Amino acid sequence: MDHFICHYHEIGLKGENRRFFEEKLVENIKKALPARSFEFVKRISGRIIIKSNKEGIGDCLENVFGIAYFARAFSCRQEMADIKKKAFDILKNQKFKTFKIAAQRSKKEFPLTSQEINEQVGEFILRKASGIGVDLEKPDLTCFIEIVDKYAFLYLEKVRGPGGLPVGCSGKAVALLSGGIDSPVAAFRVMKRGVKVIFLHLHAYPYTNRASIEKAQKIVKLLNKYQFDSRIYLVPFADIQKEILTKTPEKLRVLLYRRMMFRVAESIAGKEKAKALVTGENLGQVASQTLENLGVIEKAAGLPILRPLLTEDKEEIINSAKTIGTFDISILPDQDCCARFLPKHPATRASLEEVEKAEKKINIKKLVKTAVSGAELKKI
Repeated sequence: MDHFICHYHEIGLKGENRRFFEEKLVENIKKALPARSFEFVKRISGRIIIKSNKEGIGDCLENVFGIAYFARAFSCRQEMADIKKKAFDILKNQKFKTFKIAAQRSKKEFPLTSQEINEQVGEFILRKASGIGVDLEKPDLTCFIEIVDKYAFLYLEKVRGPGGLPVGCSGKAVALLSGGIDSPVAAFRVMKRGVKVIFLHLHAYPYTNRASIEKAQKIVKLLNKYQFDSRIYLVPFADIQKEILTKTPEKLRVLLYRRMMFRVAESIAGKEKAKALVTGENLGQVASQTLENLGVIEKAAGLPILRPLLTEDKEEIINSAKTIGTFDISILPDQDCCARFLPKHPATRASLEEVEKAEKKINIKKLVKTAVSGAELKKI
């Protein structure tokens, strides 16, 4: 096997913009693969072709958003004699009783139709082998043949990719990463829609230990396999919390924390030229996530707020976290910056007027500027 063929679905619907998405997918595939592990990666007739005979390429491709499925394939000349021989060479070492040939002729100049290729290659296999038959409905084995550009590719297995859109084709967003279960899943979801994620973790160190910081960095390192180069801002938030704690009503404390988090995130977004903020907020999960409170919180930000988990229940989110591998990190114990200052009876339906009145008691611009100036940037 000397090539990998990557197919996509959604990119194929992009019309005049399709080339942009294809080129971004090629770029991301190159980033995902180990250095010097391939001869080339290029676009050919609605698919991406990688020339490589290295092991481990498939493992990398499973993490590249935009790929619907891929296959490790043999190649040969676009001559029927060569195609027949290659198909037989592939099948003769397999154990099966029934088979079918599934040809796809993207190069319309090729003299035979897909059906004619199926018939001729199938007939050749039946003549060369004994004790086998054709089953077009439920074969034990399918030999796929693709006639494309100057190549004829043959393979036996399609491997499912992650789907979605190539990371980076939908712009950049800043994701607030708490270290809990929800926010990493939210970041993953927007990556799958082509968003390049800049991570932001707000912490209370040195008033707490560094556990939440270490968790956040581990989560980013894991998620980095989907976007290949990540940045996380570690921003001290305890001084903002103390200011809110001492100068504002207790019941509004959580809302004021969240609004300040959005302002800090928006400042970071300005530095990164990001166009949106991402949170793991989930409707009704906690007191700050009622419709009324979500509306009040988002008024503090000028950028769109993306909430990909808004309507999912906790079990769905946990299952997603387990699937992508962040769950075991998220449940590690830490001293969350918000948990230290939570009120006993938080407001569940606060009004914007009362929240803005409370905010007049704190110096918002100074607090945000101080927090952002104390940010530590880590590149993964």
